[in-house]
Amino acid sequence: MRDAVIVGTARTPVGRRGGGLAGVHPVDLSGQLLAALAERVGFDPADVDDVVWGCVSQVGEQSWNVGRNAALAAGWPESVPGTTLDRQCGSSQQAVHFAAAAVISGQCDFVIAGGVESMSRVAMGSSVVSGPGLPFGNAVRERYAGAEGFADKNAADASPAPFNQGVGAEMMAARWGFSRRRLDEFALASHERAAAAQDAGEFDEEIVPIAGVKADEGVRRDTTLEKLAALKTPFKPDGVVTAGSASQISDGAAALAITTSEWAAAHGLTPLVRIHSAVVTADDPVIMLTAPIPATAKVLRRAGIPIEQIGVYEVNEAFAPVPLAWLAETGASPERLNARGGAIALGHPLGGSGARIMTTMVARMRDTRERYGLQTMCEGGGMANATILELL
Repeated sequence: MRDAVIVGTARTPVGRRGGGLAGVHPVDLSGQLLAALAERVGFDPADVDDVVWGCVSQVGEQSWNVGRNAALAAGWPESVPGTTLDRQCGSSQQAVHFAAAAVISGQCDFVIAGGVESMSRVAMGSSVVSGPGLPFGNAVRERYAGAEGFADKNAADASPAPFNQGVGAEMMAARWGFSRRRLDEFALASHERAAAAQDAGEFDEEIVPIAGVKADEGVRRDTTLEKLAALKTPFKPDGVVTAGSASQISDGAAALAITTSEWAAAHGLTPLVRIHSAVVTADDPVIMLTAPIPATAKVLRRAGIPIEQIGVYEVNEAFAPVPLAWLAETGASPERLNARGGAIALGHPLGGSGARIMTTMVARMRDTRERYGLQTMCEGGGMANATILELL
């Protein structure tokens, strides 16, 4: 029976907005990473059946199929195809799921999955304003008009982006009763964990230096609860969510090489982890950020593994209420969650984050020898992917 295994990972550093990676075109950023992945793993690029690449804002420099262009930029044979997908923040986690399905089904033997986002160069939301008209259509707007958190009060009052993640984060904080201080404490801990991981060299083997940048730029070693408490709440005048308890606007890319155990053995490659189970689900699109909770329940049910047996959890820190609500609902151990920091500290290059998180999770599983790791992410539209990996 065919399976899906990861035989190699690589990621760029995550650059701050306007930082060290801002001068690199997203196709070049992706291409340099792919070339480094091939060298690191030792595979022949001619063997790649497909490149499945996540990217959210597919306009301007990120238009015209970044996945295919990345393979060309890497100098790989012209015979290597590529495609680009958008499942919002979970795009490159979905890329892993598609790659796993392709090799298990026998449609492919060897696939590269990953993604990129250069938010310094292609601003978040660029796709909304790049063409005529507005997204969502009348039927969706009429369905949610007047709902709490939905910007359109009626069908004639059309906003370019009526669903707002920041508003959803405030709604989550209210529903689960998270105070401003609790969110700030979580944010501070993310920076502290990420700084400790950097100091211990725990990211070193993951990262491919690009443009002289060798480390994630978003970690704020000098932040304090007092500094976080001074930040404004942009989504609600008397709210609790700030830029400090939200993920950072970032630049970055990440990639994973996926094949079957049999193909890996035949080509001298060493499987690191098996993709044990992979699911996607959806929830309320207005609050938008709650789907990691049912996605986790779904993947655990499908895998037949209780959450207590999962040794590594990675829940994307889009906003602090997301992992905190996930902890409250799943009963998972806080000590196992985002042990090396998350998007609040490391940054969130939208289309690349799923693969970045998975690269970090694989590294942590290998370092700690934990058998199982679980990753989940909230996504625009109220969706979430969830993946369980098994150490080999």
